[in-house]
Amino acid sequence: MNPHVVVVGAGFGGIAAALRAKALGCDVTIVDKTSHPGGRAQRFQVDGYKHDAGPTVITAPFLFDELFALFGKERADYVEFKALDTWYRFVYDDGTHFDYGGDSERIERSIAMISPDDVKGYRKLLAASKEIYQLGFEQLAHRPFHQIIDMIKVIPQMLRLGSYRSVWQLVCRHLKHDKLRQAFSIQPLLVGGNPFDTTSIYSLIHYLERAHGVHFAMGGTQALVDALTKLMQEEGIEVVLNHEVVKFETQQKRITAVQLDNGHTLACDYCISNMDPLYLYRKLLPDHASRIAKIRRKVAKPSMGLFVLFFGSPRLYPSVQHHTIILGKAYKPLLDDIFHHGNLSEDISIYLHRPTATDPSFAKKGCDSFYALVPVPNLKSEINWHEVREMFQARVLQRLDETILPGIKENAESVFAMTPLDFKQNYNSEFGAGFSIAPLFYQSAWFRFHNRGESLDNLFLTGAGTHPGAGLPGVISSAKVAESLLKTSLAKHSSVRVNGHFTAQS
Repeated sequence: MNPHVVVVGAGFGGIAAALRAKALGCDVTIVDKTSHPGGRAQRFQVDGYKHDAGPTVITAPFLFDELFALFGKERADYVEFKALDTWYRFVYDDGTHFDYGGDSERIERSIAMISPDDVKGYRKLLAASKEIYQLGFEQLAHRPFHQIIDMIKVIPQMLRLGSYRSVWQLVCRHLKHDKLRQAFSIQPLLVGGNPFDTTSIYSLIHYLERAHGVHFAMGGTQALVDALTKLMQEEGIEVVLNHEVVKFETQQKRITAVQLDNGHTLACDYCISNMDPLYLYRKLLPDHASRIAKIRRKVAKPSMGLFVLFFGSPRLYPSVQHHTIILGKAYKPLLDDIFHHGNLSEDISIYLHRPTATDPSFAKKGCDSFYALVPVPNLKSEINWHEVREMFQARVLQRLDETILPGIKENAESVFAMTPLDFKQNYNSEFGAGFSIAPLFYQSAWFRFHNRGESLDNLFLTGAGTHPGAGLPGVISSAKVAESLLKTSLAKHSSVRVNGHFTAQS
C-alpha cells in the first residue's frame, strides 16, 4: 500500500504540500476547520458583492504552474492570471501619488517626476535586490535549514549582501527622497514586517516583482483556490472540511494518527502541518520540541495584526487603481506604534483593494467592491477589539473619504470587518497575528520554525511561520521544502517506487 500522508490545514502551503506528496505516490488526506479550502484565502459574498479575504497579489505565477505541471496539466486551463499594468499606486498625505509598475522606462519616468536624482539610485537598488533575490529566493527558498551549519555556510554571502541592514537602511542607501523611500521600503508590510526592523533579505521582493510582474487571478484568489481544489480532487486527494484537528496520537517519536473534533481519527504514515507553528507547538504538541524549539516558541515575536474592512459601493470610483496604498501622515512613528508600542494610532495607513478595476464580476452592475486592510498591533497589545471595532471602522472610512473615495462614508454598504480576534478564532493564529511570526533576521532561515517537525520523525511543516516565510511565494516554496524532506524520509525507510506506487521493502 502507498504511504498515507495527512495534511493539517488547507491554506496554500498545505494544498501545495498535499499535491507534492501525491505526486510522490502517496495517498493524501487534507483536513481544514473551515468550510472551504484556502486557509486565510476565503471568499465572502454579501448582497451581490464578492470579497477575497486573504492574499490578492500574485507575484510568482510559475510556482503555481509547477503544481499543475506535476500531473502534466496546465494552470491556464484552470484559472486565468491577468498581468496588471499599474502594480501599486502610492497616495501621500499631501494628495500626490506615485504609480509603480510596468516596464523599467515607465517606472523611471514616475520616479523622475518626484526626484530626478533618484533614478540612478533606483537602478542601484534594483541591482542590489537582484543579487539578494538570486541568493535568497533562487538558491535558498526551497532548501531546508535544520542544521546550524546550513546557516553558517551562507553567512558570508548574506554579510556581503548586507543582510544585517534593515530594508529601510538598504533603501536609504540608494534613494534620497522621502516619498520614494517610503514607497520602496513598504514591501515587508506585505509579509508582516516592519521596514525598520525587517532584514534587507526581504528586499528581494523588488526584483521578484520586476522579474515576474504582478498578477491577479480572474475570479479572485478564491478562483485560484478552486482551481487547486479541482486538481486535488482529480488526482484523488481526499479533502475533509469543517473539522478541526484537536489531537495528535504519537508513538516512538512518530505521529500515528490525528484526531478530529468529532472524535474520528485518521491514521497516517506521515503528517504535514500547515498550522501556525506557534499554535502547533504550544497547544497541540507542547511536549514534542527540541530545546532550541522550546526557546523559539517562547520568545518568538509574532507579526502585526490586521484590521480588514469589507464594503461595497453603489457609486463607481473608476479612477481608483486595483491596488492602492494610502500612506499615513507619519511613517516611522506610525510603525513604532504598531510594532513596538502596541498603540492604536490616530494615524493609519491603508492598503485598498478594488478588484472591480480588473474583474467587474466582484460587484453588482455599476457598483464597486473594496477591501481596506490596515496594519494594527497584534493581540499582545491587549486592545479590546469588541469595544473599538466600530470606532476604528469609522476611522478607516473617514480616511478613505478624505483621500481617494470621496463620499464613501455615505455610499458604503454591506460593511463588515475582521480584527485580530477573528484571525485568532478562525485561523488559530497566535496573538491574532496576520502573518505568523515576524520576518526578523533572528526569525529567518535556521532561526525560523523548521520545516521538519521537532522530535517527531514523520512530521513536516509548511506555511508562513516556517522557512522561507510569509506571502504566497514563501508558503508555496515551503511546500517544496516539505516535499524534499518527505522524499528523503520515504527513501530512508526503504520505500521504492514501482509502477507509480511505493512498496515497502524488508
